[in-house]
Amino acid sequence: MSDVETLKAEIKKLSAQAVQAKMDLHDLSEELPIQWETIPAVAQKCHEAYARLTEARARLKAAEG
Repeated sequence: MSDVETLKAEIKKLSAQAVQAKMDLHDLSEELPIQWETIPAVAQKCHEAYARLTEARARLKAAEG
């Protein structure tokens, strides 16, 4: 498998994780004020997921260009 194909597979996985993290944050927001204490942890998980996805996309762009 080439580096580009490997990166595309990684991005697909990271994208799914980021969408799940976004949905977790959304679900938490709809349930407020229940579990309000978990906001920082859930938001941090979402932030990290999108940071990893953004970094992987940048690596793919560099590999393709």
